[in-house]
Amino acid sequence: MAHALHIVDVFAERPYCGNQLAVVLDAGDISSDEMQQVALEMNFSETTFVTSEEESDGGHRVRIFTPTLELPFAGHPTLGTAWVISRHVSRKTPAVVRLNLRVGQVPVTFEEDSQGTELLWLSAPAMQLGATHPAELVAPALGLAPGDIDSRAPIQQVSAGISVTIVPLCGLDALRRCAPDARRMASLEREGILPFVYLFCQEPRSAENDLCARFFFDANGIREDPATGSATACLGDYLLEHEYFPGRELFLRIEQGHEIGRSSLLLLRASKSDSGSVVQVGGRVIPVVSGQLL
Repeated sequence: MAHALHIVDVFAERPYCGNQLAVVLDAGDISSDEMQQVALEMNFSETTFVTSEEESDGGHRVRIFTPTLELPFAGHPTLGTAWVISRHVSRKTPAVVRLNLRVGQVPVTFEEDSQGTELLWLSAPAMQLGATHPAELVAPALGLAPGDIDSRAPIQQVSAGISVTIVPLCGLDALRRCAPDARRMASLEREGILPFVYLFCQEPRSAENDLCARFFFDANGIREDPATGSATACLGDYLLEHEYFPGRELFLRIEQGHEIGRSSLLLLRASKSDSGSVVQVGGRVIPVVSGQLL
């Protein structure tokens, strides 16, 4: 049975930038093993499967796969899948699309900015701040020196469905030089530091932006992600917790993907109150391919 297949660029300012996502619709008859095989065939950072075009429990059930494993949550697949549902599944264009993921239900809101550009915003699931790690342990595995690490905040694991190790850097030079070593990363994993590493610095390429970031993950070897919404959500909680910026509210423009020719722009809104933090990640979604999975 053929299935509708759509490819979109997420967190993209123009086509063929941002992070590619393949979305397979009406995929309830595809087994988990077949989903994993399709994700490997696509070989994007993630591929998603909308298992039913009808809502259940107030949302659409969606499964997310990297080329090697299933994830409970990821950012750009959430935004891109919500866009595909709004255009190709819903009978009218909704203001909110809710996805039922393994991590729970995640709402995606559709807005327009002051120039009339459509932006999608996901509301991040609850996050947990985890263990911190010394620069002397982590930096060599990333091809960096301990002095490249910004001492204003710790290297720390933050979880939002998946656990991300957040590494603050002193500047853009260190970010560009980062080159994870697979053998040393495997050694860190044996010590409980998973190979999902998000590095950022407060030195963007463009003056209109606030931060520059890179993300590395393990999928048949260490790969770099063009744009990482889940890690950006973790960053929001992290920045608030460590008061990296003054105040209890953030609105940041974050560059990613330049080193691999997939320039991306992610928007981060975060606020903290006595009852906890609220984090949203936003960006554009641009369609590039529609067809069929045979």
